[in-house]
Amino acid sequence: MKLRVIPAVCAALTLTLVGCSGKAADNGGDKQDKSGVKTGEGVTASTITLGSLTDMTGVYASLGKSVTQAQQLWVKETNAAGGICDRKIALTVRDHGYDPQKAIAAYTELEPEVLGFTQFIGSPFVAAVEQRIDTQDKGLVLPQAWSANLLGSKYVRVIGATYDVETINLIDYLLAEKRIAKGDKVGHVYFEGDYGENALAGSKHAAKAAGLTVVEQKIKPTDNDMTAQVSALKQAGVKAIVLSAGPRQAASLVGVAAATGFNVPVVGNNSAYAPQLLKTPAGPALLKDYYIASSTLPIGDPGAGPAKLAKDYAAQYPKDGLDNGVVAGYSAASVFGEALKKACEAKDLTREGVDRALLTLTAYDNGFGITHDFSDPAAPSTRESVIMKPDAKAPGGLKVVRPASVAPAAEGFALKP
Repeated sequence: MKLRVIPAVCAALTLTLVGCSGKAADNGGDKQDKSGVKTGEGVTASTITLGSLTDMTGVYASLGKSVTQAQQLWVKETNAAGGICDRKIALTVRDHGYDPQKAIAAYTELEPEVLGFTQFIGSPFVAAVEQRIDTQDKGLVLPQAWSANLLGSKYVRVIGATYDVETINLIDYLLAEKRIAKGDKVGHVYFEGDYGENALAGSKHAAKAAGLTVVEQKIKPTDNDMTAQVSALKQAGVKAIVLSAGPRQAASLVGVAAATGFNVPVVGNNSAYAPQLLKTPAGPALLKDYYIASSTLPIGDPGAGPAKLAKDYAAQYPKDGLDNGVVAGYSAASVFGEALKKACEAKDLTREGVDRALLTLTAYDNGFGITHDFSDPAAPSTRESVIMKPDAKAPGGLKVVRPASVAPAAEGFALKP
């Protein structure tokens, strides 16, 4: 298997995938409706059922809630407009709490009943079932994960720049702003596993191209106190820090750094921020010198796409705040929906039909700042990143400081799925 998965995931895979190769009896083989549209798993004469494997209680709880509610909003809007292919959309959600056994068990449970998945949070968990998806299930999965290790599959498709490319773009921003220069040391605090290690590959590539040195600090997702990491990086004399972890680690890292007088810029991958952090003691430090990269405009951007989504989401969920998970979730659901429309036009709503339909989206612009190309499964849909900075006055807590662009070092970077 080409993918590296953490031992816990491998153990869960062994426990949960045994004897799960059968499909649900009521789905049977491919069928054809009265209008000549072929159908298969997850599709009836009146409904298209999609799955959502999310984290609403674990390390990415804030992200998972926003992503899921945004996708439920997309379902509601789509159905109000008449659905797709004369069918209503149904979304079945399972919360795995970022637990490997729960994640793989939830996939095993839902897979026979759905056409595909509009989200799957956790690149190690997606990696654990990717071989099964490729050789057996063949249902489209749009992960809320951006590891380059997920590239190469016709069915697991990354939306946006992968972590390595995103990290190269982040370091390029620091270079362009003259916050770091040739000969400097850059710290990189990263989760063990696919996410962090893929981001680390990007920082090493960017460092080699720019004459920098990377000082590594590997952590676990359960490590919430970054005191030791900050101390080590301060002693090493780094001029900036890259963070490839979660919001809790971001709050601790910038908070500890500020408290100890370690004033260096910190840049983070797209999942290393939540606007709720601005209300913590780390808020002032985040506002001062913290930056995030993403392959979408932030939800608070005045552009037409984010502005409409922010208004519609606030109307549907008035008690919940806005964050970039709203954009990520809605964007992924919209991509799946566009593939469904193309598959309907081709009269093939089977899993293979939807997979083929996605390949035809070569210049998809969903209104969130970047055009995506899904024609090559071995490539991310874009190499561009928007660089953002926390802003307490902006809806969603982020503002753009550099529009969508790709660093020269990222353009020529050889992705290694």
